[in-house]
Amino acid sequence: MQRALELAALGQGQASPNPLVGCVIVHNERIIGEGYHRAFGQAHAEVNAVDSVADKSLLSQATFYITLEPCSYHGKTPACTDLLLRHRPQRVVVATTDPNPKVAGRGLAILQEAGLEVQHGLLAAEAVALNKRFWINMALARPYVILKWAQTADGFMARSDYSSKWISGVRARQWVHRWRTQEDAILVGYNTVVHDNPQLTARQWPGHNPVRVIFDPQGALSTDYNVFAPPGPVHVFTTTKQDTQGHINWHRVPEQNFVAEALTVLYAQNIGSVLVEGGSHTLQQFIAAGMWDEARIFTATGSRFDQGIAAPQLPAPSARVENLDNDLLTINYNPETQKIWQIPSP
Repeated sequence: MQRALELAALGQGQASPNPLVGCVIVHNERIIGEGYHRAFGQAHAEVNAVDSVADKSLLSQATFYITLEPCSYHGKTPACTDLLLRHRPQRVVVATTDPNPKVAGRGLAILQEAGLEVQHGLLAAEAVALNKRFWINMALARPYVILKWAQTADGFMARSDYSSKWISGVRARQWVHRWRTQEDAILVGYNTVVHDNPQLTARQWPGHNPVRVIFDPQGALSTDYNVFAPPGPVHVFTTTKQDTQGHINWHRVPEQNFVAEALTVLYAQNIGSVLVEGGSHTLQQFIAAGMWDEARIFTATGSRFDQGIAAPQLPAPSARVENLDNDLLTINYNPETQKIWQIPSP
């Protein structure tokens, strides 16, 4: 099952809005096949694992280790329960049930009713944590929101005149570009576009570019900024404008509940996760609305501004701390939404 979890993680950045799933097939204590869900719309983990088995006659004597309950409905691909019933393995071991109400225990029930030996709960906490984005999607009908910022040792994100472009070091910036390849969308606000003119692409790490999202309440931005350059869609949220021009989409949402309404629109676009790299004002909007799940904060231990634009304050303690050269990375989770995906290990 640990190997199946490792395989599942390889689909990050490609499988969304589907969950990350891995499958390992074992016969006589030897792995004879393995697979994972590589990308949305493509074959599921169980299909890829079965396809990798050279001698299909062994499948009826094998054990399938699957990180998530097999799907039991036909969507973009056939139901995985049908595949398992066709090959009738000796045993099916599943880490956790699926929070999707279309499945939610039905996949396990179908297999058990057909007479297959089914076990579930092995490494369940690890499997749920791997798919925390999907758990938030299913529970709250919105994307999983990751806040990211860099700050000086004395707690400032920028100088008062926005003249400071980089606070964190080279390695930290590479990590950020890796994160961009793992999430569906990246979001900034009006001030960041005007003062930094970012591209919001993943240039220092191989992988896909996230969908670009901008908060521009007054609809004042010119499309001459880098963030509007093709290819790839751009979603702009305003209180004034509703329009589509080529790859640029303007969405009018009410000023009240601006963040929540924007996330609802993004979720309807099959965006399951958002990396918020906006300035202090945009980040604070998400914090004030309670619309965040994780925060990744780089602190440049050797840098001080003494005054400037203060970094946001989080109502949550650090869950993890890592050293990256001269930067300290702290990871925080929203204690309210963490209850949805964090289950205690046995």
